[in-house]
Amino acid sequence: MPIGDLNTIVTLAVFVGVILAIALDLIDMVLAALLGVSVLIVFGIFNTQDVLNITRTADGSIALLFGGMVVARTLKPTGLFDYIGTRYLLLTKGSGKRFLLGLILLVAPLCAVLPNATTVVLLAPIIIRVAVALEVDFVGPMVLTAIISNAAGLLTLVGDPATFLVGSSIGMTFTQYLQKVSLGGLLSVLMVIPFLPVLMRDVWSVRRTLPADLKAKPLEQPLLCALSLVVLALIVLLFIFGEDIPTRIVPPAVAIVGASLALLVTYGTKVEPVGKVLEDIDWKTLLFLICLFCLVEAINKTGLLQSLSQSLHGWFGANLILVALAMLVFVGFSSSLLANVPVVAAMLLMVKGYVVIAELVPEQALDPTFTAWPPSLIPVFVAMMFAGTLGGNATLIGSSANVVSTGICAANGRRVSFMQFLRYGLPITLCQLGVSALYVLGLFYLTGR
Repeated sequence: MPIGDLNTIVTLAVFVGVILAIALDLIDMVLAALLGVSVLIVFGIFNTQDVLNITRTADGSIALLFGGMVVARTLKPTGLFDYIGTRYLLLTKGSGKRFLLGLILLVAPLCAVLPNATTVVLLAPIIIRVAVALEVDFVGPMVLTAIISNAAGLLTLVGDPATFLVGSSIGMTFTQYLQKVSLGGLLSVLMVIPFLPVLMRDVWSVRRTLPADLKAKPLEQPLLCALSLVVLALIVLLFIFGEDIPTRIVPPAVAIVGASLALLVTYGTKVEPVGKVLEDIDWKTLLFLICLFCLVEAINKTGLLQSLSQSLHGWFGANLILVALAMLVFVGFSSSLLANVPVVAAMLLMVKGYVVIAELVPEQALDPTFTAWPPSLIPVFVAMMFAGTLGGNATLIGSSANVVSTGICAANGRRVSFMQFLRYGLPITLCQLGVSALYVLGLFYLTGR
């Protein structure tokens, strides 16, 4: 058997083995991913160049997540989360229905200006606080938070790392994104609502009498809170306008700058040591995501994606509508089994290869700096945005927000299984992808394709 064939078989076997180990809850998911990467290293499939490739692909997503974790951890000792949690609880009036609907109103706007995983990190203490007060299991609301954040990540270009990856690769501006994609993101968020009474009926039906003397406590560290919120506001502004200023600061760089400033605030106020803040960062989640990037890079090395580029042209020719719908299905399914960001990164190469083979764009389109994409191709890339972002809703490992959400649940004593998350995520995902297909078809109609 040729070495290349053996490497392909080993890589696919490792991938399937890791997914099954996680899905069947055989071992800890981080350990499963680490063992998978270790096998690839032992067989010589994974090398130094692959590490460099992963660094270029994963650094943005990891940086975004790390920055969000640091800012959230900086705010923890201020008492802000307890304050907002109590105000939120009062607004629910003890109703589980109000709690879940309010969750959408709370999560969606934040995800319009902050990466989805960052939003989950920031809101988790508030959501858990309210769920405990209402005497309901916080797992469902935390899973819902991840699902909403993924869908709401489509509202703006910076809402989801996968969306940002596609948009930046084709030179789409923030304004162009609002014009072509944001409405689809809003529809995806609204599609969650009909599922709430069914999937979360235990929470939806809750009616609790709140204590008559319930009121929000004053902030414990007002100075630290004020300075941390200034840092957070600066991060939001740079997410929106950072690429338009002379120095051009992209979202991942913004996250690093924000984390640095947040740590500086912690150091300056001397509320707690910087080392303590860094110790509490969820390094386990970050490590797991890095391992997933490694697995995707190994699959990319097999050449399967390149073969698919050729196959796409053979199957669909230059019929972009069929290609876009195929991307919704294929990328959506793939994103449910692997972290959506590395999947989308790999699929981008495949689609760009296809449009060059189909002679829809010149070969220069394979250059990362190429931005002269014809309007007729934009719906295909939008389909990838929807598929990568919404497909990740289906499973526990489908997106960084999902991994972060379940990691927080575990840290608070409630471990979420693969099948438990699937029960919430799969039906919502299928419905969202169906609506996305109609939206993409509408884009083709508007472009005259």
